[in-house]
Amino acid sequence: MKLHPSTTKQYQTVTGYDDSGVEINAKHFARSLLVMPETPPRDWNVAAFDDLTEAHFAQILADKPDVVILGTGARQRFVHPKLSAALTMARIGVECMDNKAACRTYNILMGEGRRATLALIIETGASA
Repeated sequence: MKLHPSTTKQYQTVTGYDDSGVEINAKHFARSLLVMPETPPRDWNVAAFDDLTEAHFAQILADKPDVVILGTGARQRFVHPKLSAALTMARIGVECMDNKAACRTYNILMGEGRRATLALIIETGASA
C-alpha cells in the first residue's frame, strides 16, 4: 500500500508497505529495521518475533524515544514484559501491533513531532 506524501520530507517517513517489506522515504527495505524521525533507518538484528531478547530492547533504549511502536509481523503479538522492562522503567511506552498498523501509527506520531521509534520485524519469506 502506498501512503500519501506529506510535508515531513526531512524526516524518515513510511511511504509504503507490502508483503515484502516497507518503504522509508521511497526506499524499499526487506529486513527488520529501527526507524526514528531524524535518523536514517538502521538494521535491527531480529529475524523473527520469537527471537526477541532484552538486548534488542536495550538497543532501542539507547535512543531515548518517547514511545516505541513495535511491528510484530503479519499479525499482532505481545512481548513478555521482562523483555521490555528496561523501557518501562525509563517510562517509555511500547505499543505492539501488526506491521501495517505500526507503519501508519508511526507516521501519525512522527507527524505530531513525537520522538517515536518504529521497531519493525520483517521476517524473510513472511508477510510484512
